[in-house]
Amino acid sequence: MKTLIIAAMLVLASTAVSPASEPAKLKSFDRGSWQQLLHAHAGRPTLVHFWGVTCGPCKVELPELGAFMKQNPAVDVVTIDADLVPNSDAAAFSMLQGAGLASAENWMFSDGFAERIRYEIDPAWQGDIPRTILISRKGETAIIEGSAELEVLQKWSEGQAATTK
Repeated sequence: MKTLIIAAMLVLASTAVSPASEPAKLKSFDRGSWQQLLHAHAGRPTLVHFWGVTCGPCKVELPELGAFMKQNPAVDVVTIDADLVPNSDAAAFSMLQGAGLASAENWMFSDGFAERIRYEIDPAWQGDIPRTILISRKGETAIIEGSAELEVLQKWSEGQAATTK
């Protein structure tokens, strides 16, 4: 009996997840987070991408954004999981990691009343994803509904770099 208990404890110990191996948590995006994000990135070109685990086009676009982030280190890249279907941090982070976006600033809608959060971001937004907001150094915004083309993002990034010269 004692041997069985020790064996069971060893099995449990070997399958336990240590804190170091847990997936990174996404920041909780709720009321007030949009203003916090804008304030934190003020004066820096920032790409904010709204996506979701259950969004087909997002699965194609995320790796492209990962490549864009790598090629454009002067642009702050922020992702926000705004999926209408609740999902786990682990599932979302796994997709971000696979797309090369693990080091981006990553958020997830956490308020059960997503309409309220979307209204704070843009009163006209009905929740369609993917959606990208490009925020210039001066705070000017451009909204891309649907998938963003890399050429458009690159041209915007180059324009932002030119404003510093």
